[in-house]
Amino acid sequence: MSDTHAQTVAYVRDTILPQQAPPASEAGAVKWVRSNLFPDWFNAILTLVALFLIYKILAGFLPWFLGGVWSTDSLAECREILDGATGGCFSVLTERWNQLLFGFKYPETQYWRPTLAFVLLFVAAAPLLFAMYVPRKVLLFTALYPFLAFWLIWGGTVLTPIIALVGFIVGYMFFKKIEPNSFAGALFAAVFSAFVVWFIGGFISGAMSGFLALEPVPSRDMGGFMLNFILGVVCVSLSLPIGILLALGRQSHMPIIKWICVVFIEFIRGVPLITLLFVANVVLAYFLPPGTNFDLILRVIIMITMFSSAYIAEVIRGGLAALPKGQYEAADSLGLDYAQSMRLIIMPQALKISIPGIVNVAVGLFKDTTLVSVISMFDLVGMIRGPILASTEWNGVYWELWGFAILMFFPVCYGISQYSQWLERQLATDHR
Repeated sequence: MSDTHAQTVAYVRDTILPQQAPPASEAGAVKWVRSNLFPDWFNAILTLVALFLIYKILAGFLPWFLGGVWSTDSLAECREILDGATGGCFSVLTERWNQLLFGFKYPETQYWRPTLAFVLLFVAAAPLLFAMYVPRKVLLFTALYPFLAFWLIWGGTVLTPIIALVGFIVGYMFFKKIEPNSFAGALFAAVFSAFVVWFIGGFISGAMSGFLALEPVPSRDMGGFMLNFILGVVCVSLSLPIGILLALGRQSHMPIIKWICVVFIEFIRGVPLITLLFVANVVLAYFLPPGTNFDLILRVIIMITMFSSAYIAEVIRGGLAALPKGQYEAADSLGLDYAQSMRLIIMPQALKISIPGIVNVAVGLFKDTTLVSVISMFDLVGMIRGPILASTEWNGVYWELWGFAILMFFPVCYGISQYSQWLERQLATDHR
């Protein structure tokens, strides 16, 4: 039978028809628009309404932004140049950018130090956040980074962070040496040896305060977005391991440990963060010996870390409760003790399940660092509400300053959210 006859008679066809292109309405941009914007009459109305709202927002924002003034010394000069035209007074950002980022007391000649610490943070965090792509040798720099960052930001002699590092190393060596015999004894020996090193090292660093010293910067001179970033990074880093310990303690079979963790978690979760900040600022001093100088930033870090640890503990406890009982039984069948089963089997699975909740707490914690402005700490919000808006030159500028605050916080929070979603895909957190 000929090919022509085979193509015209369907039930005896023995050749394949050539592939045809899809209709124009079912491919490319037209297909996407029809499927996503105008699939039916209701979604078409919603699309038109959304487009109208976007138009109205852009119609008001673009002239205000593009017609802005960037090179004046006061709000009065901005208004004189605009002369009734639509435009923002962005000169406040070009004149006060250093105060918004670093506070108004941090020495201008030392801005390179927190900037360098910020850049090195990404190098130090890389092996923790992207362990599958970064060589493990970089973990050595990760362990050294907290001490290096402290020296860069606060200044003083380099012996202070070195002695602190030596104390941790000595404590770790004692812990590993005694751990096979007694965990509690190893922990006590590690803490005691570390305190001995720090006590002796305090005299050494005091006697050699000029050795490789940077200009000291007290905590009261720190402010701007730098202060928010320091509080966010330090408190999130500390609250995660503390939250894990609290979650495990709440599930402990030892009644004293269990009830201590339960009381701590329930008390902290039942108290507003702003109350804890007032305690750190005012009340805590009454419980210290007279003349004790307890750094305010350290007090705030302790309170914020306690607050976030309680919430992370509950998130992780939910992840532990979500694991089937068979996982615990599997660990017991392998002959693992409690610490080994938690470290190797239970906790990795619980943390994968808890990733969305942990990220939610981390994002909320980073934004809540702005509450320190109510205890007279000049973070980014404190700088805007205090020295900048209180000055006669810029009293009346609002949208430009708060827009700058949004541009500082949004990329960090959005980046944390996107990283968590990427990590979930990498770890395949779904139960397949």
